[in-house]
Parts: sequence; structure tokens; C-alpha cells
Amino acid sequence: MAPVDPSFQTASRPTREPLRQRARAATRDELEMVPWLRVLAVDERERVIADLQVVDAAVGDFVCKIGRPASFWFGVVDGLLKMSNDSSVGTSITFTGVPPGAWFGEGTLLKREVYRYNIEPLRKSVVAGLPATTFEWLLDRSIAFNRYVMNQLNERLGQFIAAREIDRLNDPDTKVARGLAALFHPVLYPGVGEVLRITQQELAYLVGLSRQRVNEALKTLQAQGLIRIEYGGLRVLDLAGLRRVLHRAPE
Repeated sequence: MAPVDPSFQTASRPTREPLRQRARAATRDELEMVPWLRVLAVDERERVIADLQVVDAAVGDFVCKIGRPASFWFGVVDGLLKMSNDSSVGTSITFTGVPPGAWFGEGTLLKREVYRYNIEPLRKSVVAGLPATTFEWLLDRSIAFNRYVMNQLNERLGQFIAAREIDRLNDPDTKVARGLAALFHPVLYPGVGEVLRITQQELAYLVGLSRQRVNEALKTLQAQGLIRIEYGGLRVLDLAGLRRVLHRAPE
């Protein structure tokens, strides 16, 4: 098995076994949650399966940490992560949530940079990591994989431009709609489908509002027929309509 990224480590609980020591091979069901495996040729897929590592991460772990060199491409098999800044030097800012099916960090790998963000679980999650050497090997030989990565970068650019626009608005309902639309992105987060398993408190962390205000916004969106609040999560009934709320001007 390839060496494990040093970013697979625990943040602040010395009694917990470090993430790098918890890494293991992916199960067949976990491999089914890797959306880009199906675009690879047989020999490419075999190498990826041999090199891919999976770890069970909990709240308090860091999957990525600001300042550490990137040596893995990461994906969420199950659970929910958040991407944020370093709160020790100022106000805590959550850039985005990272739900099942999401793969991230390709830009940092391509530029051979250190991480400029933290990635932490909001709940118990299963995270996969592909070594940078295997990632680069795929880029060198697979046109289909290159197209997948280019599409990822293009979609993420559009998502962050929209996020920048919405962050300038003061309408809480718009912020919640933006957060949900981002988490239900069918290209970036294909593992979500129509139902997102998320609590209102977790959503509050991601959009930067109180749980009570998020609850009010969700009820408004449900009354508009855009979502349905279900036990343990949210179902999108009209994703196009939810995206239109994303660009609504404040009254």
C-alpha cells in the first residue's frame, strides 16, 4: 500500500489513534461510491483500487490542514465534511460543505501547493484518499480522467463565484437556499441524489446562521414547494427553483 498522507491525522485528541494509522483498503461498496472509477480503463482501475486508501474520520480529526503539503486527492464516501479557514487568526469562515460523492483538492495537487483550507468532519465520515503519484499517473495516461478533473474544476469555479455573490447579500433565506443548492450539485456531489442527510445544526454551521434562523428558512422553502423536510434530512423537490432563489435580490 502507498504511504499515507501526513494530513491524515488527529487534530487535538492524543488518545485517539491517528488517521494515518486507521487507513485501510476500500470495500466493494465503498468503491461503488467513487464516481470517476467507471471512466477508467481496466488496468487504470486496478491500480487505483490497489492504491486507494479509506479512513473512518470523526469530529476533531483534520483530513486537510492549512500549511501542510498536498499529497492525496480526497473524496467523501459517506458523511459530511466542511471546508473552512484558520479561525485562530480571525473570524471563522466556512467556505463550503463537502457531502458524499465529492472529490476535492485537485487544484492544490496540480499546483503542488500546501493546503489553504482546513477540511474537518461535521459528523462521523468515511474519507477516501488517492496518492498524488497515482493521481498524476492517471493524468498522464487517461483522457477520460482528464476530462473528469477539468469538469470538476469548471463546476467548482462556478460554484465559488456564486458563493461570493451570495455572501454579499443579507437575506438569510437566500443564504440557506444557496447552501442547499451547492450541496445538491449533481456534478460535484453525485452521491447526494435527491435526499441529503443533514441536521439543521450542521446546515447552520455551513451557512453561518443560527439553527433557529435556518429552521425558519427551511420552512419558507418548503412552503414554496422547493424542498421537503424529512426525518434526518432534506429532499429537493425543485432544484431549478432552488437555484433561482440563489440569484434573488434582497427586498
